[in-house]
Amino acid sequence: MSQDYFAGDPRTQLERMRAGDLYLADDPEIARRQRRAMRLAVRYQAAHLEGPEAARPVLVELLGAVGEGVEVRPPLYVDYGSNISIGARTFVNYCLTALDVAAITIGEDCQIGPNVQLLTPTHPVEPGPRRDKLEAARPLSIGDNVWLGGGVIVCPGVTIGDNSVIGAGAVVTRDIPANVVAVGNPARPVRDLEPEEAADGHGAH
Repeated sequence: MSQDYFAGDPRTQLERMRAGDLYLADDPEIARRQRRAMRLAVRYQAAHLEGPEAARPVLVELLGAVGEGVEVRPPLYVDYGSNISIGARTFVNYCLTALDVAAITIGEDCQIGPNVQLLTPTHPVEPGPRRDKLEAARPLSIGDNVWLGGGVIVCPGVTIGDNSVIGAGAVVTRDIPANVVAVGNPARPVRDLEPEEAADGHGAH
């Protein structure tokens, strides 16, 4: 590292990470927590072969909060798991990547399509700090009854409002309001949803 970015800061790298400040990931406690998440994710995939009921205790151990009736189809890829909460009756299809360096909040009754990426980590734009492996993170939040189509990418710091639909393959770089359909890269609202449409529910399978 070309300079001491943490001079006068007595916090551990984990404490800096949790505060949302720049940190280095080469920390023994961070590595231990990541290995725990990897082991539990593998256990979850194996347990799921026996059925969702057998797998749920492992999912509850892996994630920070899991509501009633949640279904997550493995494989599931996370950094820590403990920073993820999923609301009741939400369905997550195959191959969710949820990099939870900061909090990831998924509401109730959501539909998450296959190969969705929920990304909280950030890196400096400046070449020097980035070369020195500094990183940080910003939390993201998905409201209730949101449908993320297959392959959607949600970027750090984004909030998606209740009932909104994000079209397949969209890249969400900024907040999306409630009750809209948004598509594209970067994702932009293309139409409003009427209250009865928003209440109908969706099928992202």
